Amino acid sequence: MSEKVLSQDEIEALFSAMSEGQIESDDEEAVSKDVTPYDLASQKIRWLENFDLLDEVHDKFAGLLKSVLSAKLRNSVEADYISTEIHKFGDFIKDFGKPTAFVIFNMEPLSGSAMLVMTDNLVFSMIDCLFGGSGTGLEQTRDFTLIEQRIIRKISVDILNNLERAWEAVHAIRILIRKTETNPDFLRIHTPDDLVMSAGFSVIGNEFSGNMYVCIPYLMLEPVKHRLSSASIQKSEAGLKQNEHLKELLKGSFVSVSVELGRSDVKIGDVLNLKTGDVIWLNNGPSDPVSVLVEKRLKFQGVPGVVKDKRAVRISSVVL
Repeated sequence: MSEKVLSQDEIEALFSAMSEGQIESDDEEAVSKDVTPYDLASQKIRWLENFDLLDEVHDKFAGLLKSVLSAKLRNSVEADYISTEIHKFGDFIKDFGKPTAFVIFNMEPLSGSAMLVMTDNLVFSMIDCLFGGSGTGLEQTRDFTLIEQRIIRKISVDILNNLERAWEAVHAIRILIRKTETNPDFLRIHTPDDLVMSAGFSVIGNEFSGNMYVCIPYLMLEPVKHRLSSASIQKSEAGLKQNEHLKELLKGSFVSVSVELGRSDVKIGDVLNLKTGDVIWLNNGPSDPVSVLVEKRLKFQGVPGVVKDKRAVRISSVVL
């Protein structure tokens, strides 16, 4: 099918007619009715609502962090959970300079890499406390030495062990440290546009203060989202209560229970010839256990007997 192509004169005439109002065009109000606004801020809030139990994890971690740092540094240390925010990974990283202690770790069985971040002033103060100082830190910022990097790794092991403990109430994880880094430009664990959740913690000692962050990619938490939402927990608890109610109702229901004393395979011809006084041999003897059936299903083994002049069966074993 051939299509008609407008000439330049026809195009100019069309634009002129539209500008003079001779040709109606869709107004902005009509177009706006078909457009759904997309608010990135509200999306972030909705994502955080899916992981609201993380606040409990982070509160517990802050308490454990206070204990481990106070014992490790031999200094009175306060650790408080600040908040959890969602960023793009590139936006999160650009707030840190060099040097900063970045500890990359895995949270098995979750796939992906998370990160513990400690600011330089906090690291230098903790190292000073470990060597008997008060934690005053350094006046001029410099790179971490190899010895200081080893100390950072050892401190991180204790910190992340307590993060693992904080997660126990929600989902069992095993934290394994992959590597440490001091330059944010060398971090290649995520793309700049990947969404990450960062939990901030303030650490305050007698002579120092600093911040610490736990950065976890959003996709890493997606498989356990159902465990981290209070709504899903409440729904699960409601289901358990309903199941308990059904169990109570079922306890009052009646079922048929029968006892099978024995069996025998007999030909149809022999059955037709049976008469009074004939004997049918059973596969069970007087001392053999009998089968107890519930709704025609074998559930127990028993021993036949008499109780208060009534025939009875004593349960001897349960059939799984």
